Parts: sequence; structure tokens; C-alpha cells
Amino acid sequence: MATILVMDHSGDTRQQFDPDNSEQLAWANARFAQLTSDGYTAAIRQATGEVRLVRALDPTAEETLFYPRLVGG
Repeated sequence: MATILVMDHSGDTRQQFDPDNSEQLAWANARFAQLTSDGYTAAIRQATGEVRLVRALDPTAEETLFYPRLVGG
């Protein structure tokens, strides 16, 4: 199972999907598109512990993290 992890003002929401299931994969791709169009940044943690920004869903990633853009003033 792969996980979409969304950080927001209330904490985090985790949603799992099976990348081998075409319906669930389609849902995950749609969720990715929705979150990024809403202004979230998507990232994947590498095995080395480093974070890599992504512009498309990687179904082989164990966890994809979405976090909102920071607004400063």
C-alpha cells in the first residue's frame, strides 16, 4: 500500500491506495492533481532521508507528502 499524507492546519490526513489496483491508482492521480492545483507542494522522502519534490504521482513511492505553501508577510 502507498500513502498520500496531507499536512494542513488540523494536523495530517493519511489516505492509502493500492498502486496495483487501477481504480485506486486513478483516484490517487486525481487526488494528486487536486491537491497540487489547490496549492500544495508534493514531496517524496528518499531512502537517504532527503526529500525530493515531485510534479506527478510516483506509484512506487511508499509515501507522498503534501504540504501547503507558506505565506509570509
